[in-house]
Amino acid sequence: MDLHFGDSKPTDDERAAVDALLGPPESSWEGADRSAADLRWARGGRAARDRRDLLLPGLHALNDRIGWISDGALDYLCRRLTVPPAEAYGVATFYAMFSVRPRPATVLHVCTDLACAAAGAADLCAGLESRPVPGVHVERGPCLGLCERAPAALAIKAGDPVRTAVSAPATVRDAVLAATAPDSAPEEPPAALAVPQAGHPGLILLGRIGVVDPASLDDYRAHGGYTALRRAFELGPAGVIREVTDSGLVGRGGAAFPTGRKWQATAAQPDRPHYLVCNADESEPGTFKDRVIMEGDPYALVEAMTIAAYATGALRGYLYLRGEYPRSLARMEHALAQARTRGLLGEDVLGQGWSFDIEIRRGAGAYICGEETALFNSIEGYRGEPRAKPPFPVEKGLFGKPTVENNVETLVNVLPILTLGAPAYAAIGTAKSTGPKLFCVSGSVVRPGIYELPFGATLGELLDLAGVRDGLRAVLLGGAAGGFVRPDERDIPLTFEGTREAGTTLGSGVVMAFDDTVPLPRLLLRIAEFFRDESCGQCVPCRVGTVRQEEALHRIAERTGAAAAGDIALLREVGRAMRDASICGLGQTAWNAVESAIDRLGAYE
Repeated sequence: MDLHFGDSKPTDDERAAVDALLGPPESSWEGADRSAADLRWARGGRAARDRRDLLLPGLHALNDRIGWISDGALDYLCRRLTVPPAEAYGVATFYAMFSVRPRPATVLHVCTDLACAAAGAADLCAGLESRPVPGVHVERGPCLGLCERAPAALAIKAGDPVRTAVSAPATVRDAVLAATAPDSAPEEPPAALAVPQAGHPGLILLGRIGVVDPASLDDYRAHGGYTALRRAFELGPAGVIREVTDSGLVGRGGAAFPTGRKWQATAAQPDRPHYLVCNADESEPGTFKDRVIMEGDPYALVEAMTIAAYATGALRGYLYLRGEYPRSLARMEHALAQARTRGLLGEDVLGQGWSFDIEIRRGAGAYICGEETALFNSIEGYRGEPRAKPPFPVEKGLFGKPTVENNVETLVNVLPILTLGAPAYAAIGTAKSTGPKLFCVSGSVVRPGIYELPFGATLGELLDLAGVRDGLRAVLLGGAAGGFVRPDERDIPLTFEGTREAGTTLGSGVVMAFDDTVPLPRLLLRIAEFFRDESCGQCVPCRVGTVRQEEALHRIAERTGAAAAGDIALLREVGRAMRDASICGLGQTAWNAVESAIDRLGAYE
């Protein structure tokens, strides 16, 4: 049965929220009062459908203003965009941050993922739920990207404007204060506190964090900002791609695909226009490096995106930003506005006769949108489900056009490549893994945060910098999609090839340490719950496999950690099926951490 426009009407606030984004409706076909002219011809059609990509911003506008999305509000948004209500309902219910059922205007999101679980998130949730606060809805949820300050909570109070407050490390009292009086909540600490090495000489990617004012474009330029862009204009697009290729830079999101090859393939496509997409939807539990860069050095990302667009022939870029990052959003909006004002974005960038601009699109709580084609669908106004490949994004990506997609860390690496030169950059790290790498360290360590090390440093060296607490039992590399290693495997080189040889993965750079106070079976169950929740459900191996994996781990947990041979065999069979047959990386890696815990740590012996 399809959903049709119903009799529900939007409230004045809901109508105002949509009209603030789309402008007032021009005819009754878009929801205005009927006029005589509307009886003679229809308006909308293709012109309205071409705005389908505004569906996600429209849902955000409603959710921000009201706190949830009613039938009347959804119908009105659908009329404005000529989107079938059934499709819009499917999009609205795809994202965890939206609700199509009434709820209080204030939602308190409490992270229950790995780092926060180890830091007492269960007690925090129990404390909040035992003393309900009128007008506040407490919601247990996945990682908020605040792992260095676990446990964490994010309060979102709907209104005009929407207000947010972070409590981390959170107590019941502080979380309630953030939810009830977000304007009075303590201010978030500066991004530099998430960088234990801040201010140390020799830092390449993190060198400006804690040194420059993240709001000041002048301060950024005084510390070397926009030197790389000027160098790019001297080299020309082909020269920039050659430098990036010669540097050996590979993607830092986990796939490790050569960046220069991706840029070259996009630039060579005759189909126009080309698009650039920056994937800042880091949702892997334990990952927060992109957040720290955007909060502490936002202009670096703007400059790096501009260089990438120049090299690949893109005239428009999209920054797809996690919905759980309100401070990153504010910092990036400010940086973009300043760059436009100063001629660094928009028409005629730096007087070079070339135009480029960046638009921010907010995610809404969907881990799967970290997959590049799912991200494209999300921007276009569809459910964030991965696409089959080929065709690859360099041929048909966003809006069916050639698209280059990179994450934040990959892009900011382009700046030192152009300022130092490809040979000097390639001399950092190892022959196969060049340059510096950012590592997100959290869990049972004294100094959690973002660390910058050259590729080739060992796991032990990184843990020594962070200061491991007594009783270390396991280290998780790569986050929920990664693998566990033993405490005695300190000599594993932190390179893509080194971790592969050791039978694990580097992933996006997550390093989570767990001591013997953390129950490993419960940790594995939380990983299974995470993948079950985050599966988009498009393909059977992942949709069914993540559920079967969680069910088996629940049975093991109910036996207080003792595993029957049948459950282990089932886990292995399901894991192989997901790895071999899932359409995207989520299903293909959903079994990794559980498998490594069984084989490497003897988790259920």
